[in-house]
Amino acid sequence: MENVEVFASPGKGRGLKATKEVWAGDVLFAEPYFAAVVFDSLAANVCHCCFRRQPKLQRCGQCRFAQYCDRTCQRAAWEEHKQECAAIKSYGQVPNENIRLAARIMWRLDKEGGVISDLQLTTLEELEDHISDLPEDDLKDLKVDIHNFLDFWPRTSKQHTVERISHIFGVINCNGFMVSDQKGLQAVGVGLFPNLCLVNHDCWPNCTVILNNGKIELRALGKISEGEELTVAYVDYLNTSEDRKRMLKQQYFFDCTCEHCTNKINDDLKLDGALVDDVKVPDEKVKEVTEYSIEMLKKMEKARTDANYNEVVKICRECVEKQENVLADTHIYQLKMWSTLSEVLSYLQFFEEAAFYARKMVEGYMKLYHPNNAQLGMATMRAGVTHWQAGHIEVGHGMICKAYAILLVTHGPTHPITKDLEAMRIQTEMELRMFKQNEYVYHSMREAALKNQPMKMMAEPMEEGIKSLFRKK
Repeated sequence: MENVEVFASPGKGRGLKATKEVWAGDVLFAEPYFAAVVFDSLAANVCHCCFRRQPKLQRCGQCRFAQYCDRTCQRAAWEEHKQECAAIKSYGQVPNENIRLAARIMWRLDKEGGVISDLQLTTLEELEDHISDLPEDDLKDLKVDIHNFLDFWPRTSKQHTVERISHIFGVINCNGFMVSDQKGLQAVGVGLFPNLCLVNHDCWPNCTVILNNGKIELRALGKISEGEELTVAYVDYLNTSEDRKRMLKQQYFFDCTCEHCTNKINDDLKLDGALVDDVKVPDEKVKEVTEYSIEMLKKMEKARTDANYNEVVKICRECVEKQENVLADTHIYQLKMWSTLSEVLSYLQFFEEAAFYARKMVEGYMKLYHPNNAQLGMATMRAGVTHWQAGHIEVGHGMICKAYAILLVTHGPTHPITKDLEAMRIQTEMELRMFKQNEYVYHSMREAALKNQPMKMMAEPMEEGIKSLFRKK
């Protein structure tokens, strides 16, 4: 692998560093999964081969569990599925995603060994499992999974020790990576990518990871010098340093000592109070509204899970009213409310109000996120589309162009979502020229077009996008 090499990273164990200078958008490596499975909750809605979401899928005639786009996907997946298929038939039920992934890994290890390519930089045996660090409850869950795995594992397959099986489950727990749908908008499964497991964490990383055409790509966010360590963010930077450190310790068993956590960079902005007539809102009032916002977020998430979107809007509006002139425009709980409100209002086709909150959200994000952060790019894209839907072509086109510039770095020009965004950028540029030539004619043509071809309902708001790349327990 010409762009990266393994080295001993001080205080972190093994890591990867660049072997030559690279620039923003450069791909340091691309890697197919060692093994991957669809989430239990989406097993009937996602192709088990290409991970595309499809309204109609063809079920495997043998196990009646695996689903595929068509015969092409089914044939392509058969080599990986055939042992799983027989095991499900024999077992009489489908085990959970952890067990299915562990089984696929073990079958591949038995067939091909620990190194399946000259480009693979580590074996699975060399990866950390952190079994000894697991809390008691997680240890109980692990024992249940191992017990069920042993029941599921065919007697005709090679038998393994409990210690080896435990190691594989530990590796999955620490290093499982979210596999997204074809648009990269929703996590639909979990997979294991050995080389990616070597990339260490930093809250302000120099790389990002994206799934593109079945492979994960490690992409540079800016200039990286030869010999510099490559890092990605395991958790969303929008959390405070204290929350990030807690999540990293709980999931990945290390104490983050990055510059942003050590110096608590931007924590003041994330929990700041507003300035009203150049006077700072008292800390007691900010604390009171912050605690209120946390409670309202819990209520909002429940309503969202129940798909009660009118209730979501009601809760968000009440909360935003309380937050106004108390919390700063970079306060994370205000940003979360703006984000949810803009997305749900857009789904309900209240585009004018949705655009207002989407713009405020993006302005806040721009003060906190790295300029080439993928989450910032996706949020800016969504805000641009919402403004276009509301008829604000100038602002909408400007946001779409900004989003396109970010996604060229984070996703690359060949990613499906970047291609869609490029088409949108060309369309809005053409509409903007028409708007500048004759504003009245533009709005008349737009109104007539919308009447003749009514706008389709927006995609249903998702409970969570792919903010945390690595799988949560």
